[in-house]
Amino acid sequence: MATVTTAVGRALAMPAQWRTRLGYFVLLAVLAYLVVLPMIRLQSLAFEDGARGYRAQYTRFDIGETIGTTIALALGSLVIAMVLGTLLAFAASRLPQRFGFLRIIPILPIVMPAVANIVGWAFLLSPGPGYLNVVLRKLPWWSGTDSGPIDVYTVPWIIILTGFGLTSFVYLFVSAGMQNIGAEHLEAAQISGSSTVGVFFRVVLPLLRPSLIYGGGIALLLGLGQFTGPLLLGQNYGVKVLTTEMYRRVSESPSDFAAAAAAGSPLVIFGLVLVLIQKGLLGNQSRFVTHGGKSFAPAGGRSLWATVTIVVYALFALIIPLIGLIIVALTPYWSGSLSWDLLTLDNFRALATDGAIVSSVVTSVSTSLAAVLVCVPLGYLMATLLVRGRQFKIMALLADLITALPLGIPAVIFGVGFLLTYTEPPLILYGTQTVIILVYIVLMLPYATRMQMTAMLSLGNTYSEASATSGASPLVTNLRVMLPLMRPTILSAVALMFILLTHEFAASLLVRASTTQVMGTLLFDLWQNGSYPLVAAMALLMTAVTTAGVGVAMLVGGRNVLNKL
Repeated sequence: MATVTTAVGRALAMPAQWRTRLGYFVLLAVLAYLVVLPMIRLQSLAFEDGARGYRAQYTRFDIGETIGTTIALALGSLVIAMVLGTLLAFAASRLPQRFGFLRIIPILPIVMPAVANIVGWAFLLSPGPGYLNVVLRKLPWWSGTDSGPIDVYTVPWIIILTGFGLTSFVYLFVSAGMQNIGAEHLEAAQISGSSTVGVFFRVVLPLLRPSLIYGGGIALLLGLGQFTGPLLLGQNYGVKVLTTEMYRRVSESPSDFAAAAAAGSPLVIFGLVLVLIQKGLLGNQSRFVTHGGKSFAPAGGRSLWATVTIVVYALFALIIPLIGLIIVALTPYWSGSLSWDLLTLDNFRALATDGAIVSSVVTSVSTSLAAVLVCVPLGYLMATLLVRGRQFKIMALLADLITALPLGIPAVIFGVGFLLTYTEPPLILYGTQTVIILVYIVLMLPYATRMQMTAMLSLGNTYSEASATSGASPLVTNLRVMLPLMRPTILSAVALMFILLTHEFAASLLVRASTTQVMGTLLFDLWQNGSYPLVAAMALLMTAVTTAGVGVAMLVGGRNVLNKL
């Protein structure tokens, strides 16, 4: 006890700068243990026994097809997301003033869980009982057939649905760039005789290049790490990508962690390279300080086509899959025929009375909130180090790399890494909520850091320097000046992280136990068991829980919370 007291006394006796340095060192060591150690353990395992894991994975007869499907999924979904996301961002900038509220619509698909969206389209476009296929077969072109004409379980449709899912992320980046394009640029082009299409290609796209590069990089990483669509839809025809190969290797008996690690290695390498390239392209981010008065007006418009574009997107991205879920959730079984006599609320009653389902909802909400409560202060500290820690350059560089890693590495890889790391000493946490919270913290660390860092950059140094000049300590400056100014951004970060975590499926599927389930993993079990009406009801429940969380954030932070995502 005396030794501990002496050590604490020595730490307090240090100069303030050295205490700060020590604090950041301890924090970085903890984060490195959480983020980097699982990756190191996976890769060291893959190279054991003369790289047995690589031999087991990359000597398979179908490995070429698996890699090809992974690349096709990433590139195909990237093209769809970039085209739709950019078009929607431009359309949102040209909306008539009375329809300005429609700008939030392209963000709303993020609120709907990816697993719910995929399941909704499966109920609509399954070749046999899919409801849209049943309608299409009544048309003369496809009459007389018992299946089709669309098969949602094929690679092209998995790519299309994945691209739809990634569109909202591209829209977030591109729309933020659109807000920084002054109306005078567009007006000058129109006065010079350019049409709307000409303005878009000659003025808007060149000015959006940084946003397109960053948004495209994120979409490409997310496309490479896609897991939900290939797992739920690809099983029927044996469609495989590298992420589903990792899951298969771990879930088979006996588990082959070495082969799973080897399967994920290309994704890890590509993710790291892309993150480093992005950082090189962004360079010194302090040049993006924009807080204060602006000398230009944001672009605006009165285009009817913009309203139609966003409404059509909402129809396909939100309304149609929700209709599919609602229909199946209100019927006792999934079939291609509908009747008012079949409609029932029994599936929702089953959800309310099933202890496992209620427990999964509680676990999802509690673990998500716990991870968010930890991530917000962690992200604030990391953002402070990155923005204002010029005297700690080496630590800032390490912090930048550690916080960027989870953004470049698919969640399923972290799931496998945590499963391997925490099923062995010194910390055996498998099957507990603690391991779910830890993996959630790792996955959300980039979002918590980047969003708060952006807010700090936009505020600049004026406020903190004025506070320091007035004699306030760094703690007082952060509590009384910075945090109130950053409140909208922090609440937006909370909303985004809660959305993503209540949707989280890939990593949760690997670290969960039969007694510790979250909503996404329980929905997957129901899907595997063929309990489709319960699957639909569960998907709607997941969407309702997420919507409620966003609603609370908007009540606290105002209507602009979603706009700041």
